[in-house]
Amino acid sequence: MEQKINSVFDLQQKYKFELRETDAKTRIAKLNVLKQALQNAEEEIYVALEKDLRKNRFETAVTELFFTYAEIDHAVKKLSSWMKPKSVSKTMSNLFAANKIYYEPKGVCLIIAPWNYPLQLMMSPLISAIAAGNCAILKPSELSAYTAKIINKIIEKTFDRQEIACFEGDAEVSTELLKLSFDHIFFTGSTTIGKVVMAAAAKNLTSVTLELGGKSPVIIDDSCDLKKAAEKIAWGKLVNAGQTCIAPDYVLINEKQESEFVNYYKVAAKKMFFAGNAINTAVYGKIINQKHFDRLNGLINAAINEGAKLAFGGEANAESLTINPTVLTSVGAENSIMQSEIFGPILPILKYKNLQQAIDFVNGKDKPLALYIFSDDSKNQEKIINETSSGGTCVNDVLVHISNPNLPFGGVNSSGIGSCHGIFGFKNFSHERAVMFQSKFGMTKMIYPPYNMSLLKWLKKLL
Repeated sequence: MEQKINSVFDLQQKYKFELRETDAKTRIAKLNVLKQALQNAEEEIYVALEKDLRKNRFETAVTELFFTYAEIDHAVKKLSSWMKPKSVSKTMSNLFAANKIYYEPKGVCLIIAPWNYPLQLMMSPLISAIAAGNCAILKPSELSAYTAKIINKIIEKTFDRQEIACFEGDAEVSTELLKLSFDHIFFTGSTTIGKVVMAAAAKNLTSVTLELGGKSPVIIDDSCDLKKAAEKIAWGKLVNAGQTCIAPDYVLINEKQESEFVNYYKVAAKKMFFAGNAINTAVYGKIINQKHFDRLNGLINAAINEGAKLAFGGEANAESLTINPTVLTSVGAENSIMQSEIFGPILPILKYKNLQQAIDFVNGKDKPLALYIFSDDSKNQEKIINETSSGGTCVNDVLVHISNPNLPFGGVNSSGIGSCHGIFGFKNFSHERAVMFQSKFGMTKMIYPPYNMSLLKWLKKLL
């Protein structure tokens, strides 16, 4: 495998110089070919994601396929504009010069995708890499093995390996890839593995984009419509069985509202994901594997042993890798379930007496990938936004901010580095190159030796 990886990497290192010369028309054609290849493989994709995560076809269509198609369509529409050199303003020191920013491809890029949205989170950065004129090596997650196989099949059919190649395999494959001096690495996954990727990239001074995660909080104040909030939070928490990097991780709520919110949440969860009194496996996903099932089951039991109360759910079926929607109340800040990202269908609820307590709690943890605010009070909305930090924020809804390609998507500090989607993805895979075209009437001779000290006062005012 090592020899094959090195061979493909060498091919791409040579081809990147030819690829960087491609125009918008050529890159758009490649994006359209990729879209057609995905459309041709739709049935296989549906089957693969059902096997990997028990994803319903509707959920796969909306969160994996349609999302990817929309990303391609947006890039196709905007790429010619994105690629044009951008003129920037002048200063007195280059008054007669033309100043521009050119967008050049970074070169050979590595894209490592996770297992939870294995198609979307591979294709989204790939679209940006193609739009920016790069070569790319793809590493899908081995945990979503059926989808990884389909991705590999699509890439082999659609692209020459000197431009885009895909390698399946476990962590050993990732380790071999990370030894190479890529021009850019795009990684989506956990903060823990993100640190490993960044450390490997540092050895080659390779730039990185890290789309990580963390504990994305929900702050609910006493002005919001609790019923609507509970329904939206239940959907965002339970889609893909909670295995979403921007899923609401926990709820901070005014102590007077807790009981009412829990009741509304139960009703919403049962309406969406149950058939009678039983979980509806036709629409509710499974946990990816036994290891994560045991981890999540262990979190529930540990939380209860540490004083949390089981307000809803808690049932687990090891045979089908299903953990029912679960709500925990009386959760303390020091409870083990509050120490790391849950990444499953478990919702801890913490009470606060005043809004500042909720803000301080969020600020006492690592900066999250997403922050959700449910409030009809504009002053409270602004207070929370201004006094906290997160990769992205959504007011009176969850998850949907990721669907707008005109907004950057990315984390901050421990929840990620860099942004993706739309022009932000294009720029992420491009080097913004400063270019100055000096005029024949340049003024720089004034600062050449021998120095005229009398010019200093004038230059100070001028500059």
